Amino acid sequence: MFIAHLPAGYLATHFLAGEKQNRQSLVAVGLTCSALPDFDLLWFYLVDDRQTAHHEYIFHWPLFWLSIALIAWIVARLSNRRALGPYILVGLTCLLLHMFLDSFAAEIYWLRPFSDWHLNLVEVPAGFGWWVLNFVFHWTFAAEILICLAAGFVWWRRKSLRPSST
Repeated sequence: MFIAHLPAGYLATHFLAGEKQNRQSLVAVGLTCSALPDFDLLWFYLVDDRQTAHHEYIFHWPLFWLSIALIAWIVARLSNRRALGPYILVGLTCLLLHMFLDSFAAEIYWLRPFSDWHLNLVEVPAGFGWWVLNFVFHWTFAAEILICLAAGFVWWRRKSLRPSST
């Protein structure tokens, strides 16, 4: 997945946030979390020198994010900050959506650290010298474009239906 993480996160957040008063901050959390697993690319390029596939890092382990969300939810409940619940839900949804989308054309280790079982629904063949082109010219990229178009339409529709402030 190259270009659809943010648009997919926007779509998920749009439907989860509805017309809540804190919609803008929920969208900010959703967009951040929809891209957050790929922050491990900094480590991949700057420290690890591309020795380990970045989908093997802890930021791409769904159980890691489920654990973080559970801890955040428990802390929010114990500290009587129940208003954080929607943020935790949106964040976790977008994090898991990121890894679900990555599972289409990359290996995601859904049960790590307990198992090395991974899900990779579609194998993208290496037919081009520059690896990016293998993905851009694969049919899964059309699905990414559709996600982007859907997010753009939802954003435009929401904006056009909003009452004018003038």
